[in-house]
Amino acid sequence: MKLLYSLIFLQVLAANAIPHRHRRRQDASECSAASSNAPALHISGTISTSLNQVGASNPTSVAVVATFEDAPPVSGQSAFPNSAKTSDINDDDLIAAAFSEPGEGVAFEETLVYYNGKSPTSTMTAPAQNTVRSTRVTCQTVQATPPNTAQAAAPSSTDATVVSGNNSASENSAASGRTTASGGILESGNSAAVLASAGGIFLASMQTSTVIRSVSVLVTSTHSGTAQVLPTLSGQTPATTGSVITSIGSIGTSGPLLQTSILAPSKLLSATARAVSQTTSIAVTPVSNDIFQPVATTMPPSVINSRSDHPLPRLGITAQDTPIGTNKFYANFFLGTQTAGTWTHPYSVAWSKGGGASTSWGMSIQHIDADQRVYGPNPSANPVEYFIDPIGIQSIVLSAVELGSSTSLTIDTMTAFSANVNLLPSPGAEPAITFPLVQGMGFITAIYNGGTPILQSGVFFRTVTRANTSPKAGVTKYTIVLEDGKTWLVYASSPSGATLSFIVVSNGLVQATSNWDGIIQVAKNPGGEAEAIYDAACGTYATSAALSGSASGTTGTYSLSFSKAGFGSTLLMFALPHHIQSFSASGTNSVTTLTSLQLNTTTKGIATGVIADTWTFTENLPTSMGFAPWSPSSGSQSALSSATISTILSVAKSEVSQNMTSQTDLNSMYYSGKALAKFAGIIYTINDLLNDQALAQAGLADLKQSFALFTSNEQQFPLVHDTAWGGIVSSASYTTGDSGVDFGNSYYNDHHFHYGYFVYAAAVIGYLDPTWLTTENVAWVNALVRDYANPSTLDTYFPVSRNFDWYHGHSWAHGLFETFDGKDEESSSEDTMSAYAIKMWGHTIGDANMEARGNLQLAVSARALQNYFLYTSSNTVEPARFIGNKVSGIMFENKIDHTTYFGTNIEYIQGIHMIPLMPFSTLTRSQEFVTEEWNTYFSNGRADSVSGGWRGILYANLAIVQPMAAWTFFSQSGFDSTWLDGGASQTWYMALAAGLGGTT
Repeated sequence: MKLLYSLIFLQVLAANAIPHRHRRRQDASECSAASSNAPALHISGTISTSLNQVGASNPTSVAVVATFEDAPPVSGQSAFPNSAKTSDINDDDLIAAAFSEPGEGVAFEETLVYYNGKSPTSTMTAPAQNTVRSTRVTCQTVQATPPNTAQAAAPSSTDATVVSGNNSASENSAASGRTTASGGILESGNSAAVLASAGGIFLASMQTSTVIRSVSVLVTSTHSGTAQVLPTLSGQTPATTGSVITSIGSIGTSGPLLQTSILAPSKLLSATARAVSQTTSIAVTPVSNDIFQPVATTMPPSVINSRSDHPLPRLGITAQDTPIGTNKFYANFFLGTQTAGTWTHPYSVAWSKGGGASTSWGMSIQHIDADQRVYGPNPSANPVEYFIDPIGIQSIVLSAVELGSSTSLTIDTMTAFSANVNLLPSPGAEPAITFPLVQGMGFITAIYNGGTPILQSGVFFRTVTRANTSPKAGVTKYTIVLEDGKTWLVYASSPSGATLSFIVVSNGLVQATSNWDGIIQVAKNPGGEAEAIYDAACGTYATSAALSGSASGTTGTYSLSFSKAGFGSTLLMFALPHHIQSFSASGTNSVTTLTSLQLNTTTKGIATGVIADTWTFTENLPTSMGFAPWSPSSGSQSALSSATISTILSVAKSEVSQNMTSQTDLNSMYYSGKALAKFAGIIYTINDLLNDQALAQAGLADLKQSFALFTSNEQQFPLVHDTAWGGIVSSASYTTGDSGVDFGNSYYNDHHFHYGYFVYAAAVIGYLDPTWLTTENVAWVNALVRDYANPSTLDTYFPVSRNFDWYHGHSWAHGLFETFDGKDEESSSEDTMSAYAIKMWGHTIGDANMEARGNLQLAVSARALQNYFLYTSSNTVEPARFIGNKVSGIMFENKIDHTTYFGTNIEYIQGIHMIPLMPFSTLTRSQEFVTEEWNTYFSNGRADSVSGGWRGILYANLAIVQPMAAWTFFSQSGFDSTWLDGGASQTWYMALAAGLGGTT
């Protein structure tokens, strides 16, 4: 379908006409009167012979540069010598007009664009330069049919107003104004002209640099700046609502419980005659000043074969020799269509790729206020099931004249906290714009490399105002008000000291009057002191960040040190609520660096502006936590009464005698790891809590044999060292062709869940038998740790911290799948388990840095989870209408949905944040929270109506606040083993409840 669009002409007076301060807008009747007295329109100038519409095969417009002087036209000269006579081109053909700085001896120059109903051909040769005598252009609304569709309707004839005066480009470039998605722009820089409209982008060689307005713009001046004000919208609707995705993906979404049939053992395991000594000396690596030291820098064990043919090829990744952060915030830029959003918080960006209301090829910037959230499915419910921030609202789009349908996107220099995203005019070309993206960045910064900047908006511009006073030397500042009433600030600076001038072309388009080598920064102004804060910080931008940390006793500190470029002033960055709570109380990173600037984030509450180049945080470390039941108030509890020991041991003897091989040799790394961890917990309990070392060693022998299947890489789907992305993955997808098999492990989903169970099991094995800690076994387990939690760039085989996000304070589970709501995390408890496993493995092998990192990650996780995932009634971070759910369900970067990937039963949704119940559970799940959740969903016998392994999970969780009730449940004579997850044991649950106070 084609869309008719209207473009309005401007009446022009001589160069010495009314000064701009006294200009006024004429109404339509005045315009018509002026038109009726206008002389016949005469055309002269240079016809473009290289006209081409990007993305269309039949261009329908031609361009003419007409020089108006005080001289009569040359009679009989053909404007289109080989296709049309001057008399054939009349006012009805005129579709756009604009004005540029007059040349010497010339009253003014005007660029005209005509639609003549024909496609221009190469036979349209340029005539000699001619002159015409004319002082006005017919002021009427003219319709033309562009060759492709657009979103915006045509403005009505009442919008046919006139701006009187010279309207030279030099004057308008100092102003600022309002925009629409349809409209035209004709820009000529370095002899290349561009007409951008709802109908497409036209390229033409032109004599002068001009900008064509498609709407009349009122230019006014105040004490603060010069404003370009657009007319009131008529027949056009700003795209302010965006879209939401309410469905949940289905790739790799099996349930988390291990539900294979577990047969009762035919006989009990015989105790080993001689227990293995646990006193073997382990060399301890002392803690470093920086605990983020590499685990290893060697290749992964050779038993894990290397492959470079990952099923998913890398897309758009350039200049990146190091492993890729598959689960990082910027991954959408190298996945799928490359158009899904990236959330830096509080802003998000997305490649428009010719789509959306702006039809731009630039980078769209979005910020969502709390009142824009969508609650559902019943918005009046309390709690609601989800809240979603709309996507696709193109508030400001940073683009360039040079970008069109041949534009390609590349990404490079990816780190744990940052990446550079480039927009190229065509594949292989030099980038027109580079966007350095850093989590928490204060501005969206675009680095222009000689192109002509364009600002676009699907929300439409209302006013664009250029400040009379620069916030600092070398910075040009604009204030933009959109049709949704929101205010945005634009800052431009260049190493050369040049200034950047914009002119408003239409409701959706603002264009620079020249090319640009420098940066443009965009920020949303929420009011108050925000503008002054932005003014002070502009011109400087973050390029990356580095993580460091230390541990001393129970105190841990960590720092984010930001690299920067630009003017060199102190950085403005945005901190999340859990950052604010843990900023160090002294030094250069104290809370005194906080500002009053605050912006809403999509899922993490309010972000606060911080002026600092380094952030430093302090956390209390759970150093006393070990393998035994533990609580923050009482520490580890390993001493049980003889009666308790006797009760638990009768169960443990049966469970440790189960067939380990059949339960652990599975076609899934996740389920195999859960089973191995289950038996490790049983054997630890027998050894340390029940004091039966001989039985423990008998079980340990079986566990080591089962574990050896994996360290020799002989499991059903052996592991692969993937050199394409840089990691250790299951070969399942290589073999089956199914990207979702084993929860998407081959595509880097859930590695911290899967491998964390193995690391925990290995920590127990090595603790109980230090002789097992051979070079080969340690290297194999370390390879898993390096895959999901590599702490250092010195390890060049794995990305730094694949899963755990040290900016957000928790992990992201989603790997190499394009996701329009961003990365996500379902099981916050298995996330924490993966950190606990690192802590305990570090303790077992004597790596003090690893143990300290595990402790620090546990502390940071506890703080983040209690803000964003686990909600007490006092939570003020998440929406009040949502916290009644008590847990997040699935946390996305852009929404929170109280559900799971595998079902909507309430025990699924709450329970996925419980499993596995281990010593760390009491750190993250406070007694206040557990009590509120239990009373909301499971009290008064409701837990007893839950079937299967989820019932056992609920009662193990209850041990945190009612250990005696949990003990009674697990020790009852009629206990049904089907109430257990196949990855959990009655033995450990009884020990946990007893250790937390369930027995006397």
